[in-house]
Amino acid sequence: MADNESTLPEDSNDQVEVRRQKLAKLKDAGAAAYPNDFKPTNAASEIVAKFADAGDEALVAAPKNIRIAGRIVAVRRMGKASFFHLQDRRGRLQIYVQQNTVGAETYGLFRTLDVGDIVGVWGHLFRTRTKELTLDAQGLRLLTKCLRPLPEKWHGLADVEARYRQRYVDLMVNPEVREGFEKRSRIIRLLRRFFEERDFLEVETPMMQAIPGGAAARPFVTYHNTLDMELYLRVAPELFLKRLLVGGFERVFELNRNFRNEGISVRHNPEFTMIEFYQAYATFEDLMRLTEELFVNIAEEVNGGLQVPYGEHLIDLTTPWRRLTIREAIMEHGGATEIEVDSLEGLRDFTGRKGLHADLNATYGNLLVEIFEEVAEAKLVQPTFITGYPIEGSPLARKNEHNPALVDRFELYIGGRELANAFSELNDPADQRQRFLEQMEARKAGDDTANPIDDDYVRALEYGMPPAAGEGIGIDRLVMLFTNSPSIRDVILFPLLRPHR
Repeated sequence: MADNESTLPEDSNDQVEVRRQKLAKLKDAGAAAYPNDFKPTNAASEIVAKFADAGDEALVAAPKNIRIAGRIVAVRRMGKASFFHLQDRRGRLQIYVQQNTVGAETYGLFRTLDVGDIVGVWGHLFRTRTKELTLDAQGLRLLTKCLRPLPEKWHGLADVEARYRQRYVDLMVNPEVREGFEKRSRIIRLLRRFFEERDFLEVETPMMQAIPGGAAARPFVTYHNTLDMELYLRVAPELFLKRLLVGGFERVFELNRNFRNEGISVRHNPEFTMIEFYQAYATFEDLMRLTEELFVNIAEEVNGGLQVPYGEHLIDLTTPWRRLTIREAIMEHGGATEIEVDSLEGLRDFTGRKGLHADLNATYGNLLVEIFEEVAEAKLVQPTFITGYPIEGSPLARKNEHNPALVDRFELYIGGRELANAFSELNDPADQRQRFLEQMEARKAGDDTANPIDDDYVRALEYGMPPAAGEGIGIDRLVMLFTNSPSIRDVILFPLLRPHR
């Protein structure tokens, strides 16, 4: 479905008007339309957790003036006594309201309330004949009138666009969506704790940069009026984080946003969250072990084990994870022969034989990566470190000592998509300047994702950067894995969409 197609539910004008009239009557009667003086003493989940299995004596001994606030999500009216369910930030609780207790005026107010209204209630606990824990309301106040009716059904493919556009409604009516974002927040806390426990320092580096660098991507361009200069939203924090290695911060990480002016898909959003970390006196192989440890830690804390369901697959995060070179992955998953993957002509022959969509004018290294992405990437379901990357496309990575046509780099694939990219860092300033010059030639040839020369970064390397390794992990894709979400939009609260028309 195209982003500009309307999928938003059309509210009934009659229903909205009825609700507006109810609000107007309250105002005319002198009632506060949107009061802000009600103070809850408990959340619904706290009450349920404490008293779910409590006996009658414990309920009698419970506090008599429990105060909770939240949104009405269901109502069952029965003459002079009614039930409704109240939902707050953590859960739901049934409320019992009877006219003889709250009085005719308050009960009359309750009779005018609608699903979606936000109310404050106070009272004591009891169990109904069906043994459901319930708050016997001694009083009730309207805190916020909901002027638009909540959707009865908000699930399914037909409502996907509407759910993303009106995430506030999605969160109201779909508890599993709310739980997914709570899990995201927990994962981010775990990431911070993991690196802080290993003596990494969290830092912040510029979001607006005079020279975009650190990744092969098209940047967003903005303009600073006072300085009379173009600036770029960063595509990666890498070059600034490595400047900190030069400055003596030997272990650093940043958890923040990156921006890339590229396509939108189930895997890509132009604004996305990453964690990048750098460790002096470490290699990319050290980071493989650290990455395994990190993912295992998250899986055990968040999912309770190393078997993680994802779509139709069950991901097994038990270590050690498999390691394959790009060449090996193409031969195993694409059916290429060793002769075909070892030369440019061989790759071109393989491309023709398989009918692949690849740039036959590309260099050997770039064509190798293109073929890998087409024939192997989606098949890497179980955790796999892919190594043996060609130097083309890796202008910031250290050359492999045994084969200078390759770099010491890995990408981590789980569930058929890349989750992490890491390499031993290039810290030779002369080599780095030459790589930048080669990137500039690529830019002149039309590659607008190639890195421009950053002279200050080369200058920083000339002061001496310790041998190090660094890695970036896409937080959104990480959360997709641990929440079993098929689209990146499912794990971003407000994904970028074309404006609704």
